[in-house]
Parts: sequence; C-alpha cells; structure tokens
Amino acid sequence: MPSQLEGAMDALIAVFYNYSGHDGDKYKLNKGELKQLLHTELTDFLTSQKDPLLVEKIMSDLDSNKDNEVDFNEFVVLVAALTVACNDFFQEQKKKATK
Repeated sequence: MPSQLEGAMDALIAVFYNYSGHDGDKYKLNKGELKQLLHTELTDFLTSQKDPLLVEKIMSDLDSNKDNEVDFNEFVVLVAALTVACNDFFQEQKKKATK
C-alpha cells in the first residue's frame, strides 16, 4: 500500500495527465486545458479571485520556456506555490486562534 505522500504524488501526476493532450501534446497543457484543470480541480480558489485575467496570468507565470504551454515541471511549480500559500494561511489562522 502506498504511503500518503506517494498517493499524493500519484494523484498530482494523474490530474495533470487527465487534462493534458486533449488538444495537442499529451505531455503539456495548452491554455484551454490549463483553464479546464483550474476550473475543475481548484474551483474554490478561482471563485475567490476577482481577476478576470487570472488564468492568463497564471499561464504566463508558469510558462517559463514561453512555448505557450505548461509542461509537468511548470505545473508542479503552481501546485507547490499554492500549497505553500495554503500552509501559510492556515498557520496564520492557528496563531490568531491561540491569541
């Protein structure tokens, strides 16, 4: 049976490849595929944001090689950044609750 971390890594890989390749390269997400992934997998995050250009900004920030697609390595940067932001938020909430 896989560990909790191994399961999380497997899920991350599966999510990426569930959305990649529908409109082209099966190893990359184009803007439409990234938008679908974000809307489906991170619904609460997107609905809490008020910027109508958020997906375009995320795409631009992630696309480090500027090929107008997001590969798995670039995608992991997004997941890591959001995970760090969530951890920071919850740590701050815990500090406020104990004061």
